[in-house]
Amino acid sequence: MTTPTREQVEQQIQELVRAGDTKALKQIREQLQLKVDRRNLKQRTRLYQSNPVGWVQERLGQTVWSKQREIMLSVRDNRRTAVRSCHGVGKSHTASLVASWWLDTHPPGEAFVVTSAPTFAQVRAILWRYIRRVHRRGELAGRVNQTEWHMEDELVAFGRKPADHDESAFQGIHARYVLVILDEACGIPGQLWVAADALTTNTDCRILAIGNPDNPASHFRKVCQPGSNWHVIGISAFESPNLTGEQVPEDVAQALVSRGWVEEKATEWGEDNPLYKSKVLGEFSEDAPNKIVRASDIAKCRIDPETLTATELEPVELGVDVGGGGDETVIRERRGRRAGREWRAHTDRPEKIAPLVLQAITESGATAVKVDSIGIGFGVIGELRNLASQGRHRARIVGVNVGEKSSQPDKFKNLRAEIWWEIGRGLSERQGWDLSRMDNADVTVAQLLEPLWEVDAQGRIFVEPKDEIRKRLGRSPDNADALLLAFYNGARTRVRWLS
Repeated sequence: MTTPTREQVEQQIQELVRAGDTKALKQIREQLQLKVDRRNLKQRTRLYQSNPVGWVQERLGQTVWSKQREIMLSVRDNRRTAVRSCHGVGKSHTASLVASWWLDTHPPGEAFVVTSAPTFAQVRAILWRYIRRVHRRGELAGRVNQTEWHMEDELVAFGRKPADHDESAFQGIHARYVLVILDEACGIPGQLWVAADALTTNTDCRILAIGNPDNPASHFRKVCQPGSNWHVIGISAFESPNLTGEQVPEDVAQALVSRGWVEEKATEWGEDNPLYKSKVLGEFSEDAPNKIVRASDIAKCRIDPETLTATELEPVELGVDVGGGGDETVIRERRGRRAGREWRAHTDRPEKIAPLVLQAITESGATAVKVDSIGIGFGVIGELRNLASQGRHRARIVGVNVGEKSSQPDKFKNLRAEIWWEIGRGLSERQGWDLSRMDNADVTVAQLLEPLWEVDAQGRIFVEPKDEIRKRLGRSPDNADALLLAFYNGARTRVRWLS
């Protein structure tokens, strides 16, 4: 059967127009568009299948800076690429460019893209949000929804968050060119790495794993180690255009990490803090044996569990670390196992602190308030109890003297050591608290990772005093102390609802 000539097709269209056969006209137009799309695809494959950077520049009219180019070329050339990246350098946007380039330069049915992240919310709201933008900007083929891409009625890409221990999570995908993208890779459990590897067994398949290196005990850390069979790329904030002077368009520069932010975090967190190493340097840190709270434990508590039961969101309580000597007063809310809002003020006057606490009680509906009672805190407790006697609130006010005797005196030197060990370390180890949505999260986490511990002459756990931390670092862990007080439960800190 011979292919009709252009003149014959035009004649057929005219006859259908005269006959008013709109259904047949639609079918012919769709067939013609399909032919045009396939011809364009062949041209794109020839021009861009081995030139992803050119694809971004010419197909999308966008600029990629040097590290983004390095990532794209690595995916082209290496079966496995791992990118440990600092904050604010466009890592998820880069992954979306890789996914879109992959599908735009391979015929539907021959290529497939699978993406995953630690939670479904991250799959949908981070990487696939960028994919939708790229698809729209480039007027790419097919249609994209929240987590799927279809071309010619064929599913060619999806984002999923399977069960953590499901090695068969991505079974049933068969294509010559499979690309797997693991976004926020530090939070991807080991079994899903196995599932990803099972999808990419032939030489034309690729895996791209990209994320902040914030968990030294993660599988991501293992693949980034020297000697692994992964091509590893590190990105430090000091390599981004705003710090190197690399020329990029103004809109690109505005979207990238700034020198001011880097300098601010050096002061706020300290250059030896694990958070600084991860989010500024793009490097993994070791879990120091003399630090109470380990970075690997905290990282797991920052992965959003997405849904918590009503029981897990009770009780609603506040912790108040009262500022003295220039420190900040910090109020932290907890709703069951989830850390929530924060209120702060630079004041050490009880008559000013108490109204702020009252505001937090009113806004949160807290039923209990735990206040550091040492020094100025004693006056704050008095003010809050006076407000209660006036009917201004109904919350139970609890004074907590962290210098007093521990409920386990043979194990801990004082109550401060017990609280930091049983709550700070214990809840982090057991993932007993949810730190994924709390206000001022990075500052609070950075402070949690600072205090040191040792064993005294009597064999008891002793935690570095607040004054010593201030002398050593030039800053006080006020936000972390408020968080611990919010989760403190009186006589014994390790009680059932903390487990």
